[in-house]
Formats: sequence, C-alpha cells, structure tokens
Amino acid sequence: MEKLLLITGDAAESLEVLYPYQRLIEEGYDVHIAAPAAKKLQFVIHEFVEGFDTYAEKPGYAFPADLAFEDVNPADYLALVVPGGRAPEYLRNNEECLRIVRHFVEADKPIAHLCHGPLILAAAGALEGRRATAYPALAPDVRAAGAEYVDTEVLVDGLQVSAPAWTANPPWMREFIRILKSRK
Repeated sequence: MEKLLLITGDAAESLEVLYPYQRLIEEGYDVHIAAPAAKKLQFVIHEFVEGFDTYAEKPGYAFPADLAFEDVNPADYLALVVPGGRAPEYLRNNEECLRIVRHFVEADKPIAHLCHGPLILAAAGALEGRRATAYPALAPDVRAAGAEYVDTEVLVDGLQVSAPAWTANPPWMREFIRILKSRK
C-alpha cells in the first residue's frame, strides 16, 4: 500500500485534516499524520459569524499524530498533504517540518495544500515561481514568497494542488487524487 504524509499540528482546521485523511484512506492509501510530536492534537473549527470582520474559532476534534516530524523519512512517502487552520503559523518555524516539505519539492512529488498551508511552503521556499491559491487573506504572503496568487476554487500547478479553504475539499482532493493515480 502506498504511503502518503499529512503534516499538521494543534489548531489545524478539523475539516482540512480529517476530510483528506479519510478520503485518501478511502482511495486505498496508507495515510500517516506527522506533527511536532506524536501526541493527541487539538484541532479547531473556523466559522463566519455575522458582524465579525474575520472568522471565529472554536474547539474542534482531537486526533492523534502518528509520528513526530523528526521521525519522518520523507523518502518513504509518495505525496504530501498540508492542511490549514492556525497550525501553519507556527509549523513554518519548525526546521524538521521544512526539511520534510523541501524533500517533496526537490524530489518532484505531489503536494496538496490549502487555506493557511501555503505559509509552510513559503517558508520552505517551495512557492517561488509557482501559481497557487490560498485563504484570500494570504494573497500578500503567497506573492511575497514569489508565487502568483490566483483567486479560484482549486488550482493545479504541476504537481501542486491548492485550494482556499475546507469548502473546496471535494474539488481539491479530486484533483490531487487524479495526480496520484496518474503517477502509478
């Protein structure tokens, strides 16, 4: 069974972790979740509240990480999934996390990222010269990382598939799975 890696941490958006995790298992992949430590992670739920200028956050699901970043051998994995939420804000400062992302970029392996996930790719230097979408508030960050920001539901740029938020989970995973199947 081919293995896929999903990197995340506390305060990740619940639907952005659990939807791809379950969808990829349904397709027959062995999906491992890696985080700063192998522990139970606390995810969050982001909702829009009338009168708020941005989204509100409340506790979401708790779910275990299979392994710590430092224990990941990225060569063992076919592809990478990078969910959003607030987790990418601090994961982008984790050198072990960046080591993992750089492997997937340098080895030209498929990467799916959405919402705030591109913050990690930007810190790893993985957006330079690319096209990507992300949560709209990240447009300046995507551009600062040397990529063209595109405001669209899902974007395929080579082997990278990006989407703006969990509302785009179905087309995001549909395109990512299409790429995975084309590499068999």
